[in-house]
Amino acid sequence: MGFRALIFGISILMFSSCATKKEVVYFQNASGFETIVSDNSNVNRFKVDDVVSINVSTLDPQASVPFNIFKGSQEGGMRPEQLDYIIDKNGEIDFPVLGPIKLLGLSPSEAKLLLTERLKDYLKDPIINIRLKNFSVTVLGAVNRPGTYPVNGEQITILEALGLAGDLNIKGLRDNVMVIRDFNGTKVYTRIDLTAKEALNSPVYYLTQNDVVYVEPNKSLITASSLDNRATIAISIASVLITSSVLLLTRN
Repeated sequence: MGFRALIFGISILMFSSCATKKEVVYFQNASGFETIVSDNSNVNRFKVDDVVSINVSTLDPQASVPFNIFKGSQEGGMRPEQLDYIIDKNGEIDFPVLGPIKLLGLSPSEAKLLLTERLKDYLKDPIINIRLKNFSVTVLGAVNRPGTYPVNGEQITILEALGLAGDLNIKGLRDNVMVIRDFNGTKVYTRIDLTAKEALNSPVYYLTQNDVVYVEPNKSLITASSLDNRATIAISIASVLITSSVLLLTRN
């Protein structure tokens, strides 16, 4: 009876761990050679605590010097390091000469226009480069390499983020991936179905800085985890019983 029960239990585990094509294949309803035109786009907007790099330059290098902050000097052949700005809780940075400038909610292109307008009384045809320095996304759950990943460019898709994390493992739910997005303390939870081509038009297909992607485990992984815990408890109880039996036999 014990052997039969063991075989039955193993069979149940094998059956419950099997995944179907419907559960693991991405974009299942996309036809062969199908062309999908998507108007989905993403514009990153500055948030509180963002680290922003801003460089102002003109045809006359000396004219733009007061509008760039550097650490160190050129003495001894050392090249000075330009300092970055951190957007404070009011959504502002303290810019040289101009004073507080509110960047909260602006895109990089909108911030360029704002600075260009503010600098027109001081500089002629300034060239302004703005870059978000702390763009990163976090991928958690049923993926092969969970963690926080820096983004070098100006945008990243959820597929690229999952690629950085080594893709979903076979136990991850592809039709119910959750993206947690924070903007000034307000968190928005959005779910995306990666098994459908409509995912390309999801508002979270393009991620923003500090987004968290969470992949839920499927039922078989949860069941397996539960069974592992039960097996550990059973082994512990069995060990105690065996030890107790040995002690009783030894005393007798």
